[in-house]
Amino acid sequence: MGPSGTGSHRVIVVGGGFGGLNVTRALDGADVDVTLVDRANHHLFQPLLYQVATGILPPGLIAPALRSVTKKERNARVLLADVQDVDLDRRVVRAGAPDGRQLELPYDTLVVAAGATHSYFGKGQFAEYAPGMKTIEDARYLRDGILAKFEMAEIATDPVERAEWLTFVVVGAGPTGVELAGQIAELAHTVLPQDYRTADTHQARIILLEGAGAVLPPFAPKLQAYTKKRLEEMGIEVRLNTLAVDMDHQSITVKGPDGLETIRAGTRIWAAGVQASPLARVLAEKAGVETDRAGRIPVGPDCTVPGHPEVFAIGDMASLDKLPGVAQPAIQEGKYVGRVIKDRLAGRQTPPFKYFDKGTMATIGYRSAVADAFGVKVTGFLAYVMWVFIHVMYLVGWGNRLGTLYTWVRALWLSHNRGNRIIAFETAQQEVAGGSTPAARPPTILPRTAPPAATDAEEAIPGAPREAGGAG
Repeated sequence: MGPSGTGSHRVIVVGGGFGGLNVTRALDGADVDVTLVDRANHHLFQPLLYQVATGILPPGLIAPALRSVTKKERNARVLLADVQDVDLDRRVVRAGAPDGRQLELPYDTLVVAAGATHSYFGKGQFAEYAPGMKTIEDARYLRDGILAKFEMAEIATDPVERAEWLTFVVVGAGPTGVELAGQIAELAHTVLPQDYRTADTHQARIILLEGAGAVLPPFAPKLQAYTKKRLEEMGIEVRLNTLAVDMDHQSITVKGPDGLETIRAGTRIWAAGVQASPLARVLAEKAGVETDRAGRIPVGPDCTVPGHPEVFAIGDMASLDKLPGVAQPAIQEGKYVGRVIKDRLAGRQTPPFKYFDKGTMATIGYRSAVADAFGVKVTGFLAYVMWVFIHVMYLVGWGNRLGTLYTWVRALWLSHNRGNRIIAFETAQQEVAGGSTPAARPPTILPRTAPPAATDAEEAIPGAPREAGGAG
């Protein structure tokens, strides 16, 4: 028997994100035993990760503990483990526990919702110099790095060195890149100027790179034009048709319409692409199917893996009807799969999955956003209000919703301050260990006389959709 002895049908759910959590909730009260397995002990509301990275929100408001979230589902239990393999013949999931022991979890139905990770388009070495943002740990790392650079600018006596510490480059102008760039600009131009005596944070240089010809590539041209104009009004340099081709700890080399250029920058942030969890490829190999270019496994109209009706794949790791990698498909697929499992046990047929597009939206800065929802395209303050309402409602728990609203009112509207700016000497030391110093600044990387030919993937570095964004 499972966690509560409610039934003999065992359901393993891999991943506690939007998809996995909604499957678990949909099976509440069903005659099944659910085991939810995740590498983290919390559910993460990824659309607001950038606000943790820029000191607006504390992590706890967007990352409630999975055990707390599912405590009312008496037929469900939660395991902290790293799923490494799936034996489709024996119907067993293999996972590693934190102490290294190996677990075998038998299932009758398997739901894999392992999400997505960063994609550096074949240039994995960029990860050392330009971190991405997919987890709470990523966001805290970015926050510490951003704050450490302002601290170093205050210490610096050389104007050239100070300018380098105050240069921030965001690669990728999808929703995540736009939101990060906007919040770094507000941090530098609105929040911090009164806090520093030597460094003039107004002089911070924020550069947003995009490989496509417009910011927010998936959005309508009207919303793209508004976003670009608003970003530039905020003092952000928007560079379109520009690719990152090389970087190190002190600089990034870009290829744009005017050729190669090396930008000295203390901070480089990657928001240019995502790829499916490696578990998607493992599952595809076991099922004998091919993943797509983004590493996603193809699934049928009922979200099942070809040849294995007992195995479902949902969310960012699944390819179905070219659905975008945002929160809504994962949420709706999770609810749908829960319904399919219950219908099967009751001997009922379930119609194919049908996605209801609720639209997409992105915030640019204080009281400024764009939204394309229910066929209506909105910009400015009204879009910002829509964005606030939607994102608050999709947070898990009323405590987190009210806490987030209170923090926003206090930080963004009343005090124009960020209350989550804690950093210690040891953390700052780690963040700037590879940085430049006046006595030993590495030479500037010169433009290549014969740059390597860009691959198709490099030429396609648009701001790829984040795993959990959009209107939810």
